[in-house]
Amino acid sequence: VCWAGRMMLGTFSILLVLVHTAAACDFGSFPYRATGIVCRMTKPAVLLLNQETAQVIQAAFRNAKFPNITGERSMRLLGRVAYGPGNIQVNDLSIERSEVELKDDEAARVSIKNVTALFKGTLTYGYAGAWFLQLFHSVDFEIESSIDLQLNINLMCQKEQLVPDASDCYLAFHKLTLHLQGDKNPGWLKQLFTDFISFTLKLVLKREVCKEINAVTQTLTNFVLDLAADFVQDKDILVDVSLASDPVLKASYIESHHKGLVLYKNNSSVLSDSVFSPSLLTESRMLYFWLSEHSLSSLAAAAFLDGRLVLNLRGEKLQELFEMEDTEEQRKAVQMIFQGTSYNDSVAKVWSLSQPQISLQPEGTVVRSLVAVEVSILPSGEEPLVALYMEKEITVTIQATYADKKLILQPVDSSVEIKVFKCTADPSGEDPSVQSFLQNMILVAGIPEVSSSIGSALTSLMNSKRLDLFDIINPEIITNE
Repeated sequence: VCWAGRMMLGTFSILLVLVHTAAACDFGSFPYRATGIVCRMTKPAVLLLNQETAQVIQAAFRNAKFPNITGERSMRLLGRVAYGPGNIQVNDLSIERSEVELKDDEAARVSIKNVTALFKGTLTYGYAGAWFLQLFHSVDFEIESSIDLQLNINLMCQKEQLVPDASDCYLAFHKLTLHLQGDKNPGWLKQLFTDFISFTLKLVLKREVCKEINAVTQTLTNFVLDLAADFVQDKDILVDVSLASDPVLKASYIESHHKGLVLYKNNSSVLSDSVFSPSLLTESRMLYFWLSEHSLSSLAAAAFLDGRLVLNLRGEKLQELFEMEDTEEQRKAVQMIFQGTSYNDSVAKVWSLSQPQISLQPEGTVVRSLVAVEVSILPSGEEPLVALYMEKEITVTIQATYADKKLILQPVDSSVEIKVFKCTADPSGEDPSVQSFLQNMILVAGIPEVSSSIGSALTSLMNSKRLDLFDIINPEIITNE
């Protein structure tokens, strides 16, 4: 199953999650055989996310810690002069443009052009004269700067998890101009400190800004990885999103492969024969998610074992189910089944008797399941009376759509084979009005309700999590054989 869509996120964090990694983990000779989930981000999506890079760079500059710097210099007649700029802050930061470049089997290169920033601080200096006269002064200063920044972003694999490395960081200074307070100080003072402060600030900027960018990169990546893990976890059911092979970096896309194993109460599914191949995904959309048949089937199995494939209907819902049509035949059948009892005093229970079997076909996702339906009448002060019980084998083809940040599963084709039928109103199972009505009810309303029960269990993981963080626009969901 592929999701292809356009994704917008307020940082370039996902870019950092998916970039090329050094071969620090050993995945064996068959890297795709354990792949249950794949994410492919194509070059247009990378370029789109790169538009938000400025936010990360600005955060790195503003969060960088500039320590107080001290130095000493010998001056004729004045003796030794001690000085140190402190309280350095960044103001008026702007970025002209950001570019990203992908090359086959290399790191992702992000080039930030013309970062202009105004650094402000206080310069404290003092000197001992020839007659042991000690004087101390302080003056505010500003430094205008123009800097180019280049990042070569790699991810290393540690314990089957992605660890970002943005330490390959370079700063090139086009401008670094010192202005002392009002520029009223003697020229010798400005000349004395300009070279020192400029040289020192270059070193500090490179060390602190690059260190901060690396820290922000790791923080963002950990956030995305934690979000991904939380995204596919619901109570006792979770999906292992650790790496199944090294990520792939091509000039046109970035791709990561994950295990996609379903864990339920410390029991894990096993996948060793994945059918994934890079040729299954194209590059016509910005973002693709590929989910294996094994991962989907394992989710269905976990939902079944956790008792989630159960649907209870009563009151208005039950009335809607049994009064789809206002016909004489329908009214007669309902009267026979419910024996005059109101819908509020009745309940219909639909549940899966066995683990649903899922297969991916070109026409859609085919789900086969043995389903039981039980309608009970609840007379006041008496034991519940089972008015209707059926077991039916259902085969339904489901197509997926995406709207309003929700994955929607819609049955498009179905078949029903009744295995067991018991009805107090029709013990022989031969009353045509009851049989016709029930058959129609199953086809028109029953299967959507049953598939909705199965589907809600499978989609609750992704529909209930933090989808407010991004939008998927105009997706195409494709089923591959």
